[in-house]
Amino acid sequence: MTSANTKSNPDANKAILMVCDGLGDRPSVNGMTPLQAANTPHLDALCASGISGMLDIISPGIVPGSDTAHLALFGYDPYKNYPGRGVFEALGADIPLHAGDVAFRANFATVDKHLRVLDRRAGRKGSKELAALLDGLEIEDVKITLKNTTQHRCAVVMKGEGLSRYVSDVDSHVAGTLVQDCKPLKNGTAERKTARIVNTFIKLSYELLNEHQINAERRQKGELPANIILMRGAGTPEPITSLKERFGFSAACVAGASLYKGVAQYVGMNVLQVEGATGKADTNLKNKAEAALQALEEHDFVFLHVKDTDNHGHDGDFEGKKAIIERVDAELVARLKDADAYLAVTGDHSTPVTIKRHCSDPVPLLIHGNGVRTDNVTKFDEFSVASGGLNRLKGLDVMPILADFMGYYMMYGT
Repeated sequence: MTSANTKSNPDANKAILMVCDGLGDRPSVNGMTPLQAANTPHLDALCASGISGMLDIISPGIVPGSDTAHLALFGYDPYKNYPGRGVFEALGADIPLHAGDVAFRANFATVDKHLRVLDRRAGRKGSKELAALLDGLEIEDVKITLKNTTQHRCAVVMKGEGLSRYVSDVDSHVAGTLVQDCKPLKNGTAERKTARIVNTFIKLSYELLNEHQINAERRQKGELPANIILMRGAGTPEPITSLKERFGFSAACVAGASLYKGVAQYVGMNVLQVEGATGKADTNLKNKAEAALQALEEHDFVFLHVKDTDNHGHDGDFEGKKAIIERVDAELVARLKDADAYLAVTGDHSTPVTIKRHCSDPVPLLIHGNGVRTDNVTKFDEFSVASGGLNRLKGLDVMPILADFMGYYMMYGT
């Protein structure tokens, strides 16, 4: 048997994939999830005239990271195509990467004098001025590039000879614990060198940041100081087949946070710069909607990402998550629903406000467009769509389904 990418007609359709980060949740307030409680007339109307189901982003019982989740949604098996989260953070921050570089995802964090973590995110407030103190440092023969991206988030890249991605995280993900030593995950010279430099850099970041005037002013205001850098997700860039090569269509990305721009860039999407797209609560959803529609004029496929749904899940903020879902419905879906394109809406994972972390619960998915088989679902939420015509899929299934609707398909056999 053979398989080939085939374009079914010269006038192929277009599609938008909108991903609301951490969209899925569990019942909490009045027995409802934020999505159930939200007023979402436009999403509900799309459900009523489309097809829906549940999505296990990686597979049942596996808790997805946002990076591996998006790889899967774009049609790439994260068990085979994952270069490490740091690669995506660096690409999204526009830091050039070359073979042999090791990139990390990093946070500004708050620690006490014993290096005990008080807040992993330093009150979700970073500082480009503090980042500049650390950018360009050299340890042994390794140069370190650091860039503050969104809020507390940073990208760090180590450039030098004899480095390895196979080192452990410094960030334990748990407040109240001591900053962990970076350890080699393999017994090699490169791994030991990389771990040694990471540990030196972490300690140096505390020495340079802790008593800085900016942090003194933050303490005076009752704010948490951003007095250390925590690093995790070491990665090294690897060659990968682009979306265009795999499916045959051109793609663009509309996102605010650097991680999602980085994953999109990694698979060959054209990353668009959108005014007001911050990846925070103040993000301009209307501008993102217009950017997506404009991108459809020159691209076949548009990926549109919303971050703030996930932020409220991590903060345990039911009302905040409900409010951003309502904004998505009123400011994004209302504008996109009549586009001459297929519209798919889903999440990349569930972040329940009750547990404030990612979990393996499946997320809702809807697809709307010409020729889509409709089902009996009339409400877009985690429970209603469970009876939908798409049944229960995996994240890797989404892109081939959309590609087929668009007129690009993978023929298996002859």
